[in-house]
Amino acid sequence: MQQIVADTASFQASSRQFQAAHILVVDDDERVRQMLTRYFDGEGYVVSAAANGAEMQAHLKHGNVDIVLLDLSLGGGEDGLDLARELRTYSDIPIMIVSGRDDVIDRIIGLEIGADDYVAKPFHLREVHARLRSILRRRQPGNARQNAGDGRIVRFENWALDLERRELFTAEGTSVELTTGEFEMLATFVQHAGRVLSREFLMDATRGRQLGAFDRTVDAQIVRLRRKIEADAGRPQFIKAVRGVGYVFTAKIV
Repeated sequence: MQQIVADTASFQASSRQFQAAHILVVDDDERVRQMLTRYFDGEGYVVSAAANGAEMQAHLKHGNVDIVLLDLSLGGGEDGLDLARELRTYSDIPIMIVSGRDDVIDRIIGLEIGADDYVAKPFHLREVHARLRSILRRRQPGNARQNAGDGRIVRFENWALDLERRELFTAEGTSVELTTGEFEMLATFVQHAGRVLSREFLMDATRGRQLGAFDRTVDAQIVRLRRKIEADAGRPQFIKAVRGVGYVFTAKIV
């Protein structure tokens, strides 16, 4: 009983860290919008809601949104994957897909285009909340140093990863935009350079949860990261797969 009380208190204390966060719920089902809005409003968050892409863009343009909860099947033939893909062209704002489409292909595509997590309907509100807190926690600058080592800037080959600013720079000083998931994955790799890391380890280190039997989250994230840091993503030199085990980061850390 004491453990249950302690766990509940810990969850509530953790939730208070993010009460100022602004959540944008994008779903064409009014009942789902109201349910998520009421729940997160009750948890102390600032919550806005949108029924379609146009309303979503309006909120993003005029509001300081910290995370988007996005459905995939919207009214009028709109596809949430297209909205996520468009959003990723100009912003690294966290995206959590919350959708009734539970097909493995949809999950992989969603993660490949830059979503930070994917939750299938029907869902438990506490699970959505826990995953949302995990994403927001990873966005905090203080956690980047804990996750990726003690140095503020880590250099490998012709790249420099700033752990406090959560930015990646080329040798010429050009910033390369990383999503939350991409940054966490790269930070984990540079911390464990030269070690073979299992998919289970990478999932726990970057997402804070266990890897499901058919979960391709790690692989999809690595595909995206390779496209940004490898000269030839098809023949990676930095992030190499170890068949039947996981991945190893082979770049020299300086």
